[in-house]
Amino acid sequence: MTAKHLSAEHGIVCQLPGDDFGYFGWPSVERLDNGTLLVGSSGLRSEHICPYGKTVLNTSKDDGHTWSPPRVIHESPLDDRDVGVLDLGGGNVLLSWASVNNRLQLEDPEIKQSFIDLVGNAEVDSWTTTLDALTDAVAAPHLGSWIMLSADGGETWSDKVRVPLYTPHGPIKLRDGDLVYVGNRFMADRDELDNSGVSAARSSDNGLTWTVVGEVPLYAKTQSRNYTEPHVVELPSGKLICMERVEGDLGQAGVLAFSMMQSESTDGGENWSIPKPLNFHGSPPHLLRHSSGALILSYGYRLVPFGQRVAISNDEGATWDHDIILRDDGPDWDLGYPSTVEMGDGSLFSVYYQKVPGDYRCSLLWSRWQLPE
Repeated sequence: MTAKHLSAEHGIVCQLPGDDFGYFGWPSVERLDNGTLLVGSSGLRSEHICPYGKTVLNTSKDDGHTWSPPRVIHESPLDDRDVGVLDLGGGNVLLSWASVNNRLQLEDPEIKQSFIDLVGNAEVDSWTTTLDALTDAVAAPHLGSWIMLSADGGETWSDKVRVPLYTPHGPIKLRDGDLVYVGNRFMADRDELDNSGVSAARSSDNGLTWTVVGEVPLYAKTQSRNYTEPHVVELPSGKLICMERVEGDLGQAGVLAFSMMQSESTDGGENWSIPKPLNFHGSPPHLLRHSSGALILSYGYRLVPFGQRVAISNDEGATWDHDIILRDDGPDWDLGYPSTVEMGDGSLFSVYYQKVPGDYRCSLLWSRWQLPE
């Protein structure tokens, strides 16, 4: 399939050029009832992998034309990553993220070498003092997947609540008022997280308590560790469509690495269909149902030309028109995690992370676009 370019307006949510802690990544965008745009991300970091990530929020009250400076919502001794934002209605907002302990990963020589390959010996050595202080006793109260709640549009926040699952864009709200969270069970180390598979949990009290209700099965000749970072959308019928990031050793399964698989549930997340490979490059997924009925799948594209892409379905996920290019000017692979909201006029607003030309560290960028005719 030939890639198609969208006509889009682009801008910057947050950039701190030249700042040693000016790296921002893995954002989610949400539009509140009053039109306010909230972007949550892991920010004020030094690198893609580092011990310093904080849960930050940027706000726009003029449809994304101007943005507040990044405001730290949560900071722990660990690395806060993958921030989701969910509008619960009436000024109520849910923020989700995961706090991970990079010390555990650096104790594995193979993983440590992968970090050195990514950022260099000097950067990894600079983490030593910070990571040496992260004993198990210090880390334990902070480690895991979390949410916070706001009752005033994100101005103030509750104490954090530990939740059983983790995924970058967090849970969604169903039409019956429940929340559903489709993600990986959070474990203390990377291998356990990668091996956990994808589960579904539900909450009837805006995220204060959760019950794991189901698990997404595996495609033939794949392993649970191949599946991470899912996102889900609800159709008018109540059917849930889940997209999962898949990567790793998938050759025997005949599945393209760094692609997505689609699974569906018709009973609120208790039972799921065998995932179906989409077999086009790009991940991780974010799903949105537009007021027109179209489903929009946003994803990062980490091959040349690097950038952000979308796929569109006009038949409730039965088929996808993919490789629609939002932008293809990324300088390298370190980009993606786009999420998309519908604006008041029906246009689409996508937020993602990517380097601005000439800047060493990643920033939060946006694109505004229309559904193709």
